[in-house]
Amino acid sequence: MAPAFEPVPVPKDTEIQTETPHDTSNTVNNDAQVDYKSRVTVVGSGNWGSVAAKLIASNTLKLNSFHDEVRMWVFEETLQCGEKLTDVINRTNENVKYLPGIKLGKNVVADPDLENAVKDANMLVFVTPHQFMEGICKRLVGKVRGDAEAISLIKGMEVKMEGPCMISTLISENLGINCSVLMGANIANEIAVEKFSEATVGYRDKREIAEQWVRLFSTPYFVVTPVQDVEGVELCGTLKNVVAIAAGFVDGLDMGNNTKAAIMRIGLREMIAFSKLLFSSVRDSTFFESCGVADVITTCLGGRNRKVADAFAKNGGKRSFDELEAEMLQGQKLQGVSTAREVYEVLSHRGWLELFPLFATVHEICVGRLPPSAIVEHSERKPKLPLFYSVS
Repeated sequence: MAPAFEPVPVPKDTEIQTETPHDTSNTVNNDAQVDYKSRVTVVGSGNWGSVAAKLIASNTLKLNSFHDEVRMWVFEETLQCGEKLTDVINRTNENVKYLPGIKLGKNVVADPDLENAVKDANMLVFVTPHQFMEGICKRLVGKVRGDAEAISLIKGMEVKMEGPCMISTLISENLGINCSVLMGANIANEIAVEKFSEATVGYRDKREIAEQWVRLFSTPYFVVTPVQDVEGVELCGTLKNVVAIAAGFVDGLDMGNNTKAAIMRIGLREMIAFSKLLFSSVRDSTFFESCGVADVITTCLGGRNRKVADAFAKNGGKRSFDELEAEMLQGQKLQGVSTAREVYEVLSHRGWLELFPLFATVHEICVGRLPPSAIVEHSERKPKLPLFYSVS
């Protein structure tokens, strides 16, 4: 059941068209406008990708400005039964590997051919593990429509010689299209069974595009709010996984709820500081949206990064994250460990390690330089420049 408050109104379907007819004179009637419907493709079909497809597919059937069909690119796999995953999804309307027991919607069409899946779409939803995105973007150069709009649901960033590159920027620069982001306190399996949740769309300057994404994702149980802060929203979604790893260490060592709350507070403080050091445009208010403090809370209580870090700590760090991921996640990927490494590279390169004791310690534990118990011993060190942690 939704909380007793009034959600942000979702714009009516007739208010916005992402594609405009060539003839914009007053002679164009409503029937003609139907010819210019948006087509949506979801690039990714894991746990969250499948839930995203389900949300979108439920709305494209209702909204006149969208074609009913939602394409979903699937990285093809052969299941134990011998069938291709794509064939099973299209036959059963269910992603039996990554979201078993949930019907996606009969208008979801799984497609193992990436280029074919995106060729007609003018709205592209990217939701894959972030470490695969550079390769995906290279494959799609020159293959997407010039008028396409993108949105990234991906948590993570690429670290290059010139500095960190957000996934939304990677998409925009490689494909030459605008890219918004969607992040929030979103455990996919809970949304799949339609438990109430919120999310945040981060956009740059086109409010009408943000509202189009809001309408595409919003349902009575999934309330989406637009915020003009792409980097802030995206960094929240990225960095909270590092904090969740720290929370998992605390749980695995049975340090208690007080300690876990302290780690979450320190983690949020470092998220704000890191974000604002990288991008001065990041807004303080963004951290109070679903993508900020709410996502930190839910990920530290129930996400996969917390779960695997808990097991890592219980084993004294003697079993690697790769081994635990393979055993516990059935093909899903952790984001927190790789993000911790990427953040550490940025901190080291810029001389900021002492300013971010929690972030630095998480990485050093993950690679075996420190024991899991160091999460408290080292995180309580005072940074040299506490000014960076203040929120004005």
